[in-house]
Amino acid sequence: MVTQTAQPATTTEQWHELAQQLRVDSIRVSTAAGSGHPTSSLSAADLMAVLLAKYMRYDFDHPENPNNDHLIFSKGHASPLLYSMFKAAGAISEDEFMTYRKFGSRLEGHPTPVLPWVDVATGSLGQGFPIGVGVALAGKYLDKLPYHVWVLLGDSETAEGSVWEAFDKAWYYQLDNITAIVDVNRLGQRGETELAWNLDAYKARVEAFGWHAIVIDGHDISQIDQTFSEAVEHRAGPAVVLAKTIKGKGVPAIENKNGWHGKAIPPEEAKKDIEALGGERNIVVQVHKPEPRQPSPMPQAQPLQLPTYKVGDQESTRQAYGDSLKALGPARPDVVALDGEVSNSTYAEEFHDAYPGRFFEMFIAEQQMVAAAVGLQVRHWKPFASTFAAFLSRAYDFIRMAAISQANIKLCGSHAGVSIGEDGPSQMALEDLAMMRAVYGSTVIYPCDANQTARLVAEMVDRKGIVFLRTTRGKTPIIYSSDEPFPVGGSKVLRQSGQDQVTIVTAGITVSEAIQAHDQLKSEGINVRVIDAYSVKPIDAETIARSVRETGGRLITVEDHWPEGGLGDAVLDVFAGRDQTLPTFLKLAVGSMPGSGKPAELLHAAGIDADHIVTAVKEILNPGNR
Repeated sequence: MVTQTAQPATTTEQWHELAQQLRVDSIRVSTAAGSGHPTSSLSAADLMAVLLAKYMRYDFDHPENPNNDHLIFSKGHASPLLYSMFKAAGAISEDEFMTYRKFGSRLEGHPTPVLPWVDVATGSLGQGFPIGVGVALAGKYLDKLPYHVWVLLGDSETAEGSVWEAFDKAWYYQLDNITAIVDVNRLGQRGETELAWNLDAYKARVEAFGWHAIVIDGHDISQIDQTFSEAVEHRAGPAVVLAKTIKGKGVPAIENKNGWHGKAIPPEEAKKDIEALGGERNIVVQVHKPEPRQPSPMPQAQPLQLPTYKVGDQESTRQAYGDSLKALGPARPDVVALDGEVSNSTYAEEFHDAYPGRFFEMFIAEQQMVAAAVGLQVRHWKPFASTFAAFLSRAYDFIRMAAISQANIKLCGSHAGVSIGEDGPSQMALEDLAMMRAVYGSTVIYPCDANQTARLVAEMVDRKGIVFLRTTRGKTPIIYSSDEPFPVGGSKVLRQSGQDQVTIVTAGITVSEAIQAHDQLKSEGINVRVIDAYSVKPIDAETIARSVRETGGRLITVEDHWPEGGLGDAVLDVFAGRDQTLPTFLKLAVGSMPGSGKPAELLHAAGIDADHIVTAVKEILNPGNR
């Protein structure tokens, strides 16, 4: 093994040697693990060697340095190559390097931010590039620092629509601080990719999106050097490097051969391949550090003045979201907003009008909207992204991966449930609570009135993880005073007495329906307890369990959502595994496909209005009369 101390690599021969080391190490580490993607790593080794040795500006000792460039492997399966780069930079030791894919290792099969030099989790293809666009937005428009965003894509993932959303939005925002490098190695997981080596087709497509496209031989060190220089210096928008490469480059037995994707090279063959590549090396590259600069200064934070609403009036929670987001503007200069071309319905337009420099319109591109939010939070901004709750389902994989990235993003989904009215089921989010509850570490909140919404929006800002706020289209009665606190994980007992016979747990639009039902039942001599479970996750287990015990073990939940996975299931989870008798339980939820109609008609047809709550209470008290 040849050992060298950290030093600049400045010649094509040195870059070639570094590339060979990256190939050898990619083989070594995947063979030792018995799994991985060495062939996908070998094809991009020359590209990454030149990038690491000459073009990246990164202080590996201080990954939080705001001036650092950002390298995102959108083709996250090429993790052997990424980890080989970290080893070559002196960031990880040989011992740690060889723990790849082992239980407890930071070097997971696909990169995650467990490693401080990894911004986001990748591996679900088509995501790293859109997230890179978000990081570039932060650099150009918010931090106003000259760091560069480098994204390595695989050719297979260009079949993903999210990749073209990213190409489009990067052009729209003229992001001259991002370079996409497409490793066009022709072979995907099960055979040839859609365009194979048709570089002309790739070039035509990306140029149609306004990008400066450069086609090169991805194994010609000199070409790579010249191209990266051209990409960095290009100031008329973003640049993409389309590199024709050979999958498995450097190992003749598997070069350009199908059937090797995701397979480690067997030990005996690997030993021969490593010898043919010149043997093991231990080159440690002195990666260039960025120039010390300061991010654009933020304005001084002002005291938070949330909007207030008069008890007894009516206002929509979506309107309160927009009002409250605007109120965060001067109090939290780190808050930014994104929207999916519905800001006049989500009312995020209020933030746009007041703080246009901190608002990013993603148009009808929900995947890119969530990805951009993830990218912005990489640079410690506090992104609020909003659209109709139903349309967040289109970006669900991005939300799922954001949790793996340990990302801190705030999502607002408006127009939830049948209560939206005449627009019909295509616009009605009826699965969003289930969807968001299933995300690891998520917070799910569902306010019923404007003052509650304002308080919860303020709670969202510093809440870690994925935070989802569900808002309602129509106006609802304001039942809480503006100074009422609403901690995440809490609930509010709205109606109770010592003679309560049933606990009703509800949230959002059906809270007022439950109150109406309570009043009607009380007039008939039937007392019920009404709980507003505005925090769906985490749920207020203590209050709910105590109330059910005090009301004879009888429980009804009411929600404008499908029966599966929503508020009712969240409440039932309170009793899972508890050493107590399970409650007698009725779940009122939307049980059949709705159509168009007035909100009141749709709530009634779904069986979740006050009339049906009254009927359900009488049924649970008199089960023999059902």
